Amino acid sequence: MLAYISGKITGDPQFRKKFINAEMVLMSIGDKVLNPMLLPEGLEYEQYMFLDFAMIDVSDLVVMLPDWRGSKGAKRERRYAAEIGKSVEYYESLIKKRLHELKEETE
Repeated sequence: MLAYISGKITGDPQFRKKFINAEMVLMSIGDKVLNPMLLPEGLEYEQYMFLDFAMIDVSDLVVMLPDWRGSKGAKRERRYAAEIGKSVEYYESLIKKRLHELKEETE
């Protein structure tokens, strides 16, 4: 799966760490990850959104981090993903589901 990570950035001093941790966890369960934290600093908000939407376009699913409801941008990304028919998963639920699937495969 190619997963795009979405969550709160503005107002969260730990946003980089949070996104990188999510990326590492998703990769550890077999996903390829598109992480918006890898975009260069200094762009305008709408430029970031344009690039984020492009990453959503090529992803298989959008993974919403737990704090997504507190982000205007993450809400836009979720809405956009739904409009174009992309799967939207919620990080904690997705991890539990994938770990359960992995456990069943090994039994």
